[in-house]
Amino acid sequence: MKGSFDIPVSTNVQRRYNRWKFYVPVIYDWFLNHNLSWPSLSCRWGPQIDETRDTRKQRLYLAEQTEGIYPNTLVIADCEIVKPRVASEDIKSFCEDSRSRNIKKHKAIIHPGEVNRIREIPDNNNLLVVHTDRPEVLIWDIEAQPARHAIPGAEPSLPNLILVGHTADAQFALATSPSQPYVLSGGKDMNVVLWSLNDQITSLAAEPNYRLGSHYFRYGNYNPFVTPRGIFRGHTNTVEDVQFNPANPQEFCSVGDDSKLMLWDARVGSYPVTKVEDAHREEDIHCVEWNNFNLNYILTGSADTSVHMYDRRNLNDVHGLQNPVYTFQGHDASVLCVQWCPDKESVFGTSSDDGIINIWDYEKVERASPPLGLRQERAPPGLFFRHIGHRYKAIEFQWNPTDPWTIASLSHDCRGRGGGTLQVWRMMDVIYEEVAENEETSIMTELNMFRPCTVGRSLSSIRDLCFSF
Repeated sequence: MKGSFDIPVSTNVQRRYNRWKFYVPVIYDWFLNHNLSWPSLSCRWGPQIDETRDTRKQRLYLAEQTEGIYPNTLVIADCEIVKPRVASEDIKSFCEDSRSRNIKKHKAIIHPGEVNRIREIPDNNNLLVVHTDRPEVLIWDIEAQPARHAIPGAEPSLPNLILVGHTADAQFALATSPSQPYVLSGGKDMNVVLWSLNDQITSLAAEPNYRLGSHYFRYGNYNPFVTPRGIFRGHTNTVEDVQFNPANPQEFCSVGDDSKLMLWDARVGSYPVTKVEDAHREEDIHCVEWNNFNLNYILTGSADTSVHMYDRRNLNDVHGLQNPVYTFQGHDASVLCVQWCPDKESVFGTSSDDGIINIWDYEKVERASPPLGLRQERAPPGLFFRHIGHRYKAIEFQWNPTDPWTIASLSHDCRGRGGGTLQVWRMMDVIYEEVAENEETSIMTELNMFRPCTVGRSLSSIRDLCFSF
């Protein structure tokens, strides 16, 4: 039941959180906290739908995992985002156990099984791809689907399309191509499976419609389905994450519990074209991300608490070294999610079981001059911001693709009146922007007008606060 499986917060984590909360108005341009009704494992941004002088309204996709008490749901919400440098009183007075008025549920779809991952189809704002707790991958047309009320005993909604091809559960490894309606998945069957949504007509002509079994529905319901373009074999344990090459939907990479990073080319065959056998010292690899600007760089995050950045040009080293370009050490527990910033090539974020979301810039690693003050003392090379708002596992986050430097993050903390915490935040631009020494006075004068709590502070002191918790 709601609140019946609350997870206690350690004294150290609570103390760190209390100190962080005090400084939220200083280091964030905007911040909201939204207590969720049920645990959720995935949050994703949708399209912008409205705009005023001070705000933007945007779709936000979430899930509700109800532990079987009520039906699981896929939630389509509206999020009102305050534009940069627009003062917001909410940033000073948010309550951890309340729900933000900036988040409003637009529609709920009763989902057959749990929702473990949500991904959007970039060229079609109406389609969502969902990983559940079964081998099938489900496609939902969220505009065509009727709004449902999650009452006990309600029959699940019928997906608009089913992707079949896995022979065992596929729960977390899911990606969509930014350039084609392609879907990529990995699962416990150790396979990577590729589909094209354009193949729906071919599949329907070849075979009868697919019937979801009794584990989903009480009655015999049929749905159109798509068979794979390819099944790719090479992993020796569960595939934990997959990612497309942003410029070529035929190329993709995968990582798994076998500690392998593999690169594939669907035009070549069903076996990896390149692989790193021991990418994280025999530890599980939970996540992988391909850089949108520099297609040579790939990030991996692991149970060993580290993040590696690989250069695919060096993965076929004749000496078999296959070492990462950089190793980033800034978490105290497993890294669960990595994502490159869509607005700056060298910046990326990482989230972890330690509840922290770190923001990095690999270009800062190469600079000769070290950071100043607390950053020199406490920050690993490349780390320039820490988000401490989650007090338990920071499961997933996403940079907003249309509102620069705005991030939605999610924790599975099961605290208070709900089952998790959704936070939407944007750090102060003075933290990540390069500022010339002769510009500091004018920048701080402008900032003080927008946020009076920064009066008397310098740029370096605001940046240092990110590492004082």
